[in-house]
Amino acid sequence: MSEPYVLSMQNIEKDYFGNKVLKGVTINARAGEVHALLGENGAGKSTLMNILFGMPVIHNTGGYNGKIMIDGKEVLIKSPKDAMEHGIGMVHQEFMLIPGFSVTENIKLNREILKSNAVSTLFGKSMKTLDRKTMNADARQAIDTLGVDINERQGVAGMPVGYMQFIEIAREIDKRNVRLLVFDEPTAVLTESEAETLLAAMRRICDAGIAILFITHRLEEVMAIANDITILRDGEQVAALEAAKTNVMQIAAMMVGREIESMLSENRDISKTPEVLLQLKNFKVQMPGEQIKGVDLEIHKGEILGLGGLAGQGKIGIANGVMGLYPASGQAIYKGEVLPFSQPEAILKKGIAFVSEDRRGVGLLLDSSIEDNIVISSMHIHKRFIRKYGPVTQKNGKEVRDHANKLIQDLDIRCTGPDQPSRRLSGGNQQKVCIARALTLNPDILFVSEPTRGIDIGAKKLVLDTLIKLNREHGMTIVMTSSELAELRSICDRIAIVTEGKIEGILAPNDSDADFGLMMSGDYGKLIEKEEAR
Repeated sequence: MSEPYVLSMQNIEKDYFGNKVLKGVTINARAGEVHALLGENGAGKSTLMNILFGMPVIHNTGGYNGKIMIDGKEVLIKSPKDAMEHGIGMVHQEFMLIPGFSVTENIKLNREILKSNAVSTLFGKSMKTLDRKTMNADARQAIDTLGVDINERQGVAGMPVGYMQFIEIAREIDKRNVRLLVFDEPTAVLTESEAETLLAAMRRICDAGIAILFITHRLEEVMAIANDITILRDGEQVAALEAAKTNVMQIAAMMVGREIESMLSENRDISKTPEVLLQLKNFKVQMPGEQIKGVDLEIHKGEILGLGGLAGQGKIGIANGVMGLYPASGQAIYKGEVLPFSQPEAILKKGIAFVSEDRRGVGLLLDSSIEDNIVISSMHIHKRFIRKYGPVTQKNGKEVRDHANKLIQDLDIRCTGPDQPSRRLSGGNQQKVCIARALTLNPDILFVSEPTRGIDIGAKKLVLDTLIKLNREHGMTIVMTSSELAELRSICDRIAIVTEGKIEGILAPNDSDADFGLMMSGDYGKLIEKEEAR
């Protein structure tokens, strides 16, 4: 009889308030092997790991269905403490280090080693002191396992992010009972050489009999180290296969592949349009978590250009940088004129409008009425909807009300009336109010970021239909940033894929699933280089 899996998650299902996000997922991990868990953003990977690690968000929303087996025995994991007691460790994307502590202190946090002294002999164990020599030796051993040159006595503050990632991993492998390690995008912040060092360290960890669940979008790394692969798409398990029996192209197609129904009535070759409305040259944006590291891009008049890519790769940074919301450098040339950076008001006056991905934090005045939200930018930028009585100005209430009612009807904003506070609208209707405010500026080019995030399928279609109508009937140039690749492929003329802060490539919406998957994983350029080398 074969040994039981270290971990077996069987037929896992999870829904959030009626929205099913995991639909019968099964994943098995063996001791001493790497099991890769792959999928696009929103595929269900994070939810599955939240279940495994007993995160409160799972149990505060009704729990889950299915079984978790550790070494062949069913377990109930209700908290991260339960997970750790079962030998499960997790290396998170977000660092959880204390800057004021040393490397050793971070590695041994909550597992400090104490030693007796003369005072503790008299007054009890509460007077014991840290056994720093033993703690440093343990930390050194964990760091050496990773094969990196980090001084265990050094303070963490100011260290390169790559070093911080290795310290996070060292903390997990220092735990004496660890059986399974979850690596969540561990190479995302690493240089190429650091990533190679980490992969070698993962092999050494497996040699010690520890199982690894490896979540990554870098498919070449998967092929280099994984034994087995599970692929999720839209909450469903679409493949469970051996790495040795597949390849990067097949994996990429399975991650992305789905039926794409184009909402456009025609396929246009927009690259032949002579007029470039906006050109970015060596464009860089310092947006935390979405940095742009040197983009060259032409946006043609009259097109719908999509900006796609995985989370944290930079796609959201482009629009925010153009609009002056985050520090930017390089050049943004609009109608032959260089745009001023960090001046949102000046950008809006040029005829460029923006619907932010953060509709509640940036896009809306939640306690103000729908009509005030719709007109406020235009009142400030273009001085519309204002009556002048000599030196005195006053809002033109009738004009505001008539304009708001028209857009409420045109965009099908479901509300009790134009005076309803925006806070009381559903997510989809809040999004449409943001679009209405942008349209009131009468822009030539509209940047819209994550326009369908967090809204239901009916509202999504209305929003996308609106963007198509603005483009087709009113000639508005639209740049749409979205994590929903299917939506980009359904309405865009071209789609630029942003990977690691740069444009990996530009595809037509009907290009192959494999090409999209490879570009999003950052492997497309490497594959082309290999083909050319042959």
